[in-house]
Amino acid sequence: MHSTSYLAAPTETEMPKIAANLSRRGFFVGAATAGAVAATAVVAPSLRPGPSPQAAARPAPERGGGYSVTDHVKRYYKSTLV
Repeated sequence: MHSTSYLAAPTETEMPKIAANLSRRGFFVGAATAGAVAATAVVAPSLRPGPSPQAAARPAPERGGGYSVTDHVKRYYKSTLV
């Protein structure tokens, strides 16, 4: 035969204690959530990115534009050599 053990149901005197613990737990969870929301509300405005600096615009080329060999292109070509 198999032996099974079940947890006994709480008695009438234990029920108010359990309810009080659940109520207390809910209060602390709510307080922690409210604190986190308040902290986020205080910090969030300072996290907004400012205006991004614009790169210095080059003057438009006289003849077409198109492809030009720049430093980063030269570095890429060097990296492809075997």
